[in-house]
Amino acid sequence: MKIHQNPRHWAAKKALTTPGISSVANYGLVKMHTKIFLGKADEERREERKEHLDDFFDATMDTYVAALEADYSEAEAREITHLQANFDFFTHGWTEMMEIPAEEFEAHYRRYEEFFSEYGITIDDPLGEFRPLERIAEAPETPEKRDQGAYENAIAGFADDVYVVTGEGETVVGGDGPEPEVSVADAPGVSEDDTDESANAD
Repeated sequence: MKIHQNPRHWAAKKALTTPGISSVANYGLVKMHTKIFLGKADEERREERKEHLDDFFDATMDTYVAALEADYSEAEAREITHLQANFDFFTHGWTEMMEIPAEEFEAHYRRYEEFFSEYGITIDDPLGEFRPLERIAEAPETPEKRDQGAYENAIAGFADDVYVVTGEGETVVGGDGPEPEVSVADAPGVSEDDTDESANAD
């Protein structure tokens, strides 16, 4: 999968793993991801999906931290959460929100099979053990869209590794470069401008 990585991603990592700040960063990142992915959905579908996405992305923040603790790189940990989201979107038929085509799911899954298996994560159950005790809000499915062929926002051809687009626009294969010095104040949700999407959802 192709994902971006800039200083705000590193700031988000630092904030999510810093006691006393993590909950604030968590909230801001959830709202940012919900807003970005709803922007890919048809306007008439956005409101009905919002609560589900808030709940879902909140759970994936725990996945992200667990992946970091399991020694996955920042880029890999974030890719894992994006795969969870794509599994969920596909299950619901929200194909316009997908970042990768469904035929690449197995290849992506195999790269992280050890982690996914440990936590019971599957395409049909993308949260696995990270599913909260509280109910995840339900939202209407659009299963007919799964059979429409091309998914307009899915980018194929990057299933064999994590491809990182740096802040300079260079694409590097395999994960992170050196971790820069960043401030938690620059993380989405912690900074004053919570509407800034410069970190991007990917």
